[in-house]
Amino acid sequence: MPLSAEHQLEHLGETCGCKDHDHDLVHELSRRLDALWRYEQYIVNAESHAFLEEFWRSLKHQEEENIKQLKELLVAEIQRGCF
Repeated sequence: MPLSAEHQLEHLGETCGCKDHDHDLVHELSRRLDALWRYEQYIVNAESHAFLEEFWRSLKHQEEENIKQLKELLVAEIQRGCF
């Protein structure tokens, strides 16, 4: 017998490992680390196209700064006992 939609969603959100804002930081860090990894491949793929290589290197540098900032925010949240 299928469950009703209300019953299926009854306990949604009751279990969480951390606050939403902390989860957002972790999720975004993961997403940006993946992007950083891809930029390396994009730079290789752009070989002999200097303007494209420079473009991907620029984005990679920006991403490294974003990652640094996210890590600092996560450290601050951990030190505040939010995890």
